[in-house]
Amino acid sequence: MSKKHKKVLYRIIISLLLFVIVSLLPTAGWVRLISFLVPYLIVGYDVLKKALGNIFHGRLFDENFLMALATVGAFIIAEYAEGVAVMLFYQVGELFQSIAVGKSRKSIAALMDIKPESANVYRDGELVEVFPEDLLIGEIVLVKPGEKVPVDGSIVEGTTSVSTLALTGESLPCDKKTGESIISGTINLTSAIKVKVESLYEDSTVAKILDLVENSYDKKAKVDNFISRFAKYYTPFVVIAALLLAVLGPIISGGNISEWVSRALIFLVVSCPCALVISVPLSFFAGIGCASRKGVLIKGSNYLEALSQIDTIVFDKTGTLTKGNFKVVEINPTNISKEALLEYAAYVESYSNHPIAESIVREYGKDAPSLNVSDVKEIAGQGISALVDGKRIYAGNEKLMKGINVAYERPSKEGSVVYVVMDEKYLGNIIIADEIKEDSKNAIDMLKNISIKDIVMLTGDKREVANEIGNSLGIKNIFAELLPNQKVEKVEELLSNGAKLAFAGDGINDAPVLARADVGIAMGAMGSDAAIEAADVVLMDDNPTKIATAVRISKKTMRIVKQNIWFALITKGLVMVLGAMGMANMWFAVFADVGVMVIAILNAMRTMKI
Repeated sequence: MSKKHKKVLYRIIISLLLFVIVSLLPTAGWVRLISFLVPYLIVGYDVLKKALGNIFHGRLFDENFLMALATVGAFIIAEYAEGVAVMLFYQVGELFQSIAVGKSRKSIAALMDIKPESANVYRDGELVEVFPEDLLIGEIVLVKPGEKVPVDGSIVEGTTSVSTLALTGESLPCDKKTGESIISGTINLTSAIKVKVESLYEDSTVAKILDLVENSYDKKAKVDNFISRFAKYYTPFVVIAALLLAVLGPIISGGNISEWVSRALIFLVVSCPCALVISVPLSFFAGIGCASRKGVLIKGSNYLEALSQIDTIVFDKTGTLTKGNFKVVEINPTNISKEALLEYAAYVESYSNHPIAESIVREYGKDAPSLNVSDVKEIAGQGISALVDGKRIYAGNEKLMKGINVAYERPSKEGSVVYVVMDEKYLGNIIIADEIKEDSKNAIDMLKNISIKDIVMLTGDKREVANEIGNSLGIKNIFAELLPNQKVEKVEELLSNGAKLAFAGDGINDAPVLARADVGIAMGAMGSDAAIEAADVVLMDDNPTKIATAVRISKKTMRIVKQNIWFALITKGLVMVLGAMGMANMWFAVFADVGVMVIAILNAMRTMKI
């Protein structure tokens, strides 16, 4: 508990003890008034001060004004105990609210702590300490164990383990070695490493995350905006209604003026919209904080609300459901061993920088000896050939096979096929395919389990490849061989059919689709800047199961928001009617105001436990 919270708690305790003592003393008249006034002022002086200050600044109708008016009115009609009790319980509710907001802020505060204070950079042969904002592209930074990586870059020296907990919510450390990329905000755990700066601080991952978090609360949900507008008109209405009740009640009924004033004060206490004004934003605040702890950045409560209404999720394939890198998945030799077939292909492909060629060399795992290779010829759009130990080796696609007039066997498995020929003799084929992410199948299953009725996959890849990947993941609606503008058209078609749609993608060509969808979800770790900028939700570790996590958090948050709204309105409405009819006393009013507020706050805090 913070010093501020402790100070308020001490005031409540002192005031409560004095209130109990004074209630037991047989006092009367001015002595009784003053004896109750002391605990009242101890616990409520700040409310009276705020109410008075707001009046002078033109902000008349707020909860401080209502509390001040109701409790001062209780003292005027000699209901001293009730006046102190209302203020006491109100302050208890405010303390609950403050502690709840503080807890939900902790997850955000932890995330905001990902920025390092300084960086150690080599300049003119010396190690110099500078601010991360002063680092230049190409400079070498030394990151010691326990320090945060200041900017995005690649490791040029050293091997270590790093923690990405603050960024992705993943508690297990991951190993990093020379040549691998490393993102800012990760914590170096074991060994010193040297990192080459590849982006300025303002363009780094940590800067983008902090910007997203800082701006996420500026975008209010429809429900949040409704409550703000509701409170703006509701508060002056109930003040006028209470005034009319106090003035017209005794005139119409001929009853006691003091009794009708008491009813009006009860009406005022009950009418305070604290439960709504506090619990609804707090629910969204806690929901966004909960998501950020799990590596999901939601750019505003409006997007959290929109995400809860999603019934259709559209996935881009490459980089979202798949890893976006090619891998040898099958080697099919003919009258030769698998090892020899792969070796011949690697010898030739080592002279190409095509991603498919690189995947074959990577699978071979050894440096192809250039001494045995000569007369390398790259055939555009078809493949490559070279002399290996005096034998002509061809490696390429069907067009190359037809061009050199060699009979070949087409494999049954889908993927990018590289056919290998030696001196016009067919040796076999190697199938390369984009790897499906380990969590993709689990992500699709999770989404189906939370009542997402339609899951769609869009891709520019070949139809056969797309169908194989989609079927293995359990996706029925698959659209392949699409250009970027055709992806937008497909999303617009789904939207025109009434779908509440989220689109998940990672590439620069996905930015138009992300912007067009009801909710755009970008892969943050490997996604392009354009995709992250256009998206409403960013997944910090590219794990597609986080989409299901985000949807679950949004649905739970909205359920809690609606529970609080209906509970507060029904309870307050009932007690307001009873109070106006003289069937509810001030203690009923205290429950309908402070009790409802505390229950709503506690309910809102459940969002953090998802």
